[in-house]
Amino acid sequence: MTNFDPDKEVAELKKDSELRRKRSYSQRKSKLDKYHAEMERLRQKGSTIAEITRWLSEKKRFTVAESTVHRWLKSKDIHGKI
Repeated sequence: MTNFDPDKEVAELKKDSELRRKRSYSQRKSKLDKYHAEMERLRQKGSTIAEITRWLSEKKRFTVAESTVHRWLKSKDIHGKI
């Protein structure tokens, strides 16, 4: 017969569940980070967010919403530079 300890099993399952729930948001990277320098230069030269979004779609084959580009630029403090 096996030594099954339900208390021990439940404790292990709860510990595992807690580890799975923890997310490290600091390690997350945006796919837009790859184009940071180019997007910053486009914005400094006067491109609108719609134009940057279209550039990403046409030149980089990367589809993203304008609101996402706007939020990303704002988080990098690039949104107002013209």
